[in-house]
Amino acid sequence: MFTTVELKKEGRLAHLTLNRPASMNAMDSVMMKELADVFEALKRDATVQVLVIQGAGRAFSAGGDIKAMLDPDSPMDIGNVMVDVSRLAKALYTLPQVTIAVVHGAAAGLGFSLVLGCDYIIAEEESKLAMNFIGIGLIPDGAGHFFLKERVGIPQAKNLIWSGKVMNGQEALEKGLIDEVTAQGKGAERGEAFAHKLLASPIAAMIASKHILHSQKTAELENVLKMESEAQVAMRKTADHLEGIQAFVEKRKPAFAGK
Repeated sequence: MFTTVELKKEGRLAHLTLNRPASMNAMDSVMMKELADVFEALKRDATVQVLVIQGAGRAFSAGGDIKAMLDPDSPMDIGNVMVDVSRLAKALYTLPQVTIAVVHGAAAGLGFSLVLGCDYIIAEEESKLAMNFIGIGLIPDGAGHFFLKERVGIPQAKNLIWSGKVMNGQEALEKGLIDEVTAQGKGAERGEAFAHKLLASPIAAMIASKHILHSQKTAELENVLKMESEAQVAMRKTADHLEGIQAFVEKRKPAFAGK
């Protein structure tokens, strides 16, 4: 059914795996649409109460697929892409399940936005977490602004967005960005244990509280997504963005001009 993600259900527990390991689960337009489709389907699934999200291979997700952005044979339609990015972020935030992100390797850019949208975040010690859109002259999307602000407040959110700082698990924990650090190679095991702990709890009450708290913020989230989409379309046309992605592909330091 899906080509870039894998969803498995085991009773009240579901596992969603980002499944482009050869590309470090970089998100192309297909994966963005499939993630949105999966989350919207789970919104209608009352049988699942806990969702664990993880990445196949060496990373959670390296973020948006920059090589796909440069493909002359299949140019990325940023307008259509932002529709799916907004769909996946809103559906994730409003899921009637407790969501657990299990991070190993990189969780960058849109991949980090996806992580931050989860209810509970576990990261391995040597993970590399970064809201690093700034490196290619873009702004966070996938509700990155909203999720960062919810986690750490506006001043810290701006600092992380503007710096593009790469953090390991312990650094992210100290900043309040994640909930738990686990030993290298133990993330999946810890995520599974925590999921089963939740399932042995009065989880219907927990989900009801999530709904009450998140419902108060949905209108704000929708507004952020609209503004992110408009700004990202504009940023994609800038000279700084073109320089940023060319420098990334050529493995050199970009020379930004503020244009």
